[in-house]
Amino acid sequence: MTAHPPAAHSHPPAQRPSASTPALPVDESDDLTGPGGDRATTGERIIDRIEWADIARIAVVGLASLGVWAASAAGAPSRLVAVAGTAALAVGCWPLVVEAAGELRERRMSMELSMLLAIVAAAVIGEWVTALAVTVFALCAEVLEDLSMDRGRDALTDLMSFLPQTARVMTGPQGTETSEVPLDEVRPGQVIALSPGGRVPVDGVVRTGRADVDQSRITGESLPVQVGPGDRVPAGSITRGALELQVERVGEDSSYGRIVAAVRRAQSSRAPVQRLADRLAARIVYLALAAALVTFLATRDARATISVIIVAGACGVAAGTPLAVLAAIARAARCGAFVKDGTHLERLSAVDTVVLDKTGTLTAGAPRVVAVNLAQPAGEPTADPMAESTAESTAAPAAGEDEVLALAAAAEWNSEHPIGRAICTEAAVRDLTVPVPDDVIYSPGAGVSARVKERWITVGRREGREHRAGQAVQETASAADTADDAAIVSDTASDPEAPSATSVVEVRADGRLLGTIALADRLRQGAASAVRDLGGMGLEVLMLTGDSAASATHVAHALGLAPDQVRAGLLPADKEEVIRARRREGRCVAMVGDGVNDAPALSAADVGIAMGTGTDVAREAGDVVLVGSDPADLVETVRVARRARSIIMVNFAGTVVVDVAGMIAAGLGLLGPVAAALVHVVSESAFILNSARLVPRPARRR
Repeated sequence: MTAHPPAAHSHPPAQRPSASTPALPVDESDDLTGPGGDRATTGERIIDRIEWADIARIAVVGLASLGVWAASAAGAPSRLVAVAGTAALAVGCWPLVVEAAGELRERRMSMELSMLLAIVAAAVIGEWVTALAVTVFALCAEVLEDLSMDRGRDALTDLMSFLPQTARVMTGPQGTETSEVPLDEVRPGQVIALSPGGRVPVDGVVRTGRADVDQSRITGESLPVQVGPGDRVPAGSITRGALELQVERVGEDSSYGRIVAAVRRAQSSRAPVQRLADRLAARIVYLALAAALVTFLATRDARATISVIIVAGACGVAAGTPLAVLAAIARAARCGAFVKDGTHLERLSAVDTVVLDKTGTLTAGAPRVVAVNLAQPAGEPTADPMAESTAESTAAPAAGEDEVLALAAAAEWNSEHPIGRAICTEAAVRDLTVPVPDDVIYSPGAGVSARVKERWITVGRREGREHRAGQAVQETASAADTADDAAIVSDTASDPEAPSATSVVEVRADGRLLGTIALADRLRQGAASAVRDLGGMGLEVLMLTGDSAASATHVAHALGLAPDQVRAGLLPADKEEVIRARRREGRCVAMVGDGVNDAPALSAADVGIAMGTGTDVAREAGDVVLVGSDPADLVETVRVARRARSIIMVNFAGTVVVDVAGMIAAGLGLLGPVAAALVHVVSESAFILNSARLVPRPARRR
């Protein structure tokens, strides 16, 4: 079998249309069309967002309050005033009654119920103008709350409405004709045509054409990326040139679909802080009712009692908290990260330790072979004095570089690990004949073994060079490690895109050492600045790796990490133990990784963060996925989570202070019912609008 480079992109044959292809998740609550069937936009005027029934209800109650005031001033019969006031209250209070009834069915106390009690009490004592004025303020507060929540829902609507609903599919015998096809009828394997300025509706691979592509909605990267034949383009991108794209994933299976689905799940979930907000709102209502009772018993003043009930405004907390959570998740999605649940966002805001896997997270995950070193024949001096005593017993008969590489490629032939792919690619570049392997066994974190030509070939970590789990890298490394890495560094030192990360694996035949293969992997752009920014936010940063101490030290130096911030030579179980040890110390830990090796550690952390270019196992284990695998997205996501937490805490503290001060002032007779209603509406609106600051601005349609 002659080696060829593993295909970077496979192009499956076109499939027949099938109803089984998942579409982008949409339900009735996400109807994006208006009465005329046109797609609603997020840039419509505020007045167009308000239901006409709400406007009419506010107008009726407002005019009724003026009419009742004028009638009372003119000396109209009290019975006539009562009838008019009752009719107006029946119209105006209906939404409050519906909401309060729903809360009572769930055995929850709500502000709507307390407002209804105050309105009814005012009407009972004949304060019809007060009752109607308070109703107007309550209705206005409901409208403002709905408008603010709409801004949060717009984040989801904007995501969903961005993709085109049709695609130009290439048809005809030569594939030279195109036909407009609904997006839910497009299937993997088909080829679609994209025009300059067009939005990409599917994940696909460029078949023909070259263009700059704006991927900012997926990766958060503001600069366009140049793509050509063989390059992948995610759904949600905007192409600046003409391209033909072979479809890989459509609908909810696409990168964009996963983001929308994640935001939807987060919208329907309830984070612990939201339940705390509900409990706080209920406690404020109980406090207001108790304070009103004390006020009435102490003063026998019905107006002051009603004012105490009215002034308490916990709706700002109850409505502002879910708005802040949803807005933060939408903002994180715009930055290239999708959070699977509001609970994970809350935990991320409390993280004080970030643990980073090296390979594929801090590095690009695309290593290349830079050296093949043969085992020293028995009797020759070794570079490592410690290994001298074992050289005679472990070194196999001399083998050439090509033979060592070919045997390693045979064992790694079907491997998805970046090191395995790099070894196979190098074998293909050298046009080596690679034997067919049998009985392949993969050991996460240790390597791969296979039976090749009646010999048991093992490719993996150096034996006897691992560091114990949880121990920091020392300043010195073994002589053999240093020698191998020195060769790699000299190989990459002239590379203008350095620094690089280094790895060394051993190739053994029936337990005897044939040689070592040295690989270099480039650090991700922005990795050093991301580590620096995380440290600047007061977070403890650790780097874990299964590579040698010399390799880890080389990378740590490039990233600006101290030796005690690095753990080397770790198996997957060791990484998991590092996470658990930190948690036992009372730390809140986020783990960032991309491979199968990282899945146990991702699951063990308070928050698991998976790189989008990593394995499916890692993405499933992660609570947060960085779609573009940009380290800067990690920093921005942590900042968004912290900002959301800060806004929610400000709302909590502000609500308690304003309500307690308002109840005291109302109890002392310093606030009348109308003034109390005004304080209620203004404070509630302020806290909701404070949460709305997190809502990302709708993207311009281009």
